Amino acid sequence: MRVQVDANQCQGHGLCQMTSPEVFALRDEDGHAYPITEEVDGALVNAARDGADACPERAITLK
Repeated sequence: MRVQVDANQCQGHGLCQMTSPEVFALRDEDGHAYPITEEVDGALVNAARDGADACPERAITLK
């Protein structure tokens, strides 16, 4: 599964990273999220879904 964060939509709430730190990290300069790796499989798929569901801005796309 491919994980993408729309930098224009992300507001840096950090909920995705708090929910799924194995999938998402936050940039030091602005606190916006990015996927640690763009491709996930296995147990990380569920973690990516949980992180995406936690995003109040719906800035995370899973394909």
